[in-house]
Amino acid sequence: MTDQEPGVTEPDGTGPGAAEPNAAEPGVAELGLPDRTPLPGLPRSVRIHEVGPRDGLQNESATLPPAVKAEFITRLAAAGLRTIEAASFVHPAWVPQLADAEQLFPLVGGLRQQYPGLRLPVLVPNERGLDRALALGAADVAVFASATETFARRNLNRTVEEALQMFAPVVRRATEAGVPVRGYLSMCFGDPWEGPVPAAQVVEVGRRLLDLGCDELSLGDTIGTGTPGQVAALLDAFAAAGVGPERLAVHFHDTYGQALANTLAALQLGVSTVDASAGGLGGCPYAKSATGNLATEDLVWMLHGLGIETGVDLGALAATSSWLAAHLGRPSPSRAVRALTG
Repeated sequence: MTDQEPGVTEPDGTGPGAAEPNAAEPGVAELGLPDRTPLPGLPRSVRIHEVGPRDGLQNESATLPPAVKAEFITRLAAAGLRTIEAASFVHPAWVPQLADAEQLFPLVGGLRQQYPGLRLPVLVPNERGLDRALALGAADVAVFASATETFARRNLNRTVEEALQMFAPVVRRATEAGVPVRGYLSMCFGDPWEGPVPAAQVVEVGRRLLDLGCDELSLGDTIGTGTPGQVAALLDAFAAAGVGPERLAVHFHDTYGQALANTLAALQLGVSTVDASAGGLGGCPYAKSATGNLATEDLVWMLHGLGIETGVDLGALAATSSWLAAHLGRPSPSRAVRALTG
């Protein structure tokens, strides 16, 4: 050991000035972290469209009981999220993990009175799904299309054109009932069977969904191959076609670690609605190369660091994802959850 002044630690952390091995350290929030350092040109606030209870759980091998799902949604609302995709009214044979929509939705419907402004959208694949959702009082619905033919056939058993024709009466009837409709568009950046997806192709199908009457269009990087340059090019293509960022949302998967970088690129071009999944849950049962969604906690950490308001209590959200991970029997893949909860 080299000579040193009293109280100075060695480079390895030992020495008379080192902290006790089990000494408690303050949490990052107590230290004022993340430090809020804005970048110019970004939105002041972002609406997070939480997809964990639907898109996240649909790809889990475990099927959680309705009471646990309801508690998950309740905890997300208590953490400050105000758009939480609650259920899917698809045929049970398609996604058995979500076959309990009729049992689940009544358990969470009262949250809209408890938390003013809370939205609980549900996925409806066709008119039958819409009937089921409306019968339970759903006030927001979504339809799910594909920018590529191969995925449309694998996911919906229809061509792109046939799927759009199926959605037309769904969107019309929902709109007539005063229910907003979100359009999801998958495979916007890369397709595991077709390869790169031309921006013009994505814009064409996306415009068709908006022309049907969808209020918002969520652009999905289903297998996570997109990069920031692609994101900028696609948003520019939509702008050239007369679709501004106020009508668009982004939905990134983190397969190649690009989700946060892609989100920042979208924010720089004016997008202010971002899809994310608590704890990084999810994937796609019809595209095996699709891994988890962008983790909501990772997104919130970045947004708060940029000084962007979300209304989300990050500590409560991380605790919720840690709680759910215990029910799923595996650790959360979210880096922020692991850092915040240990």
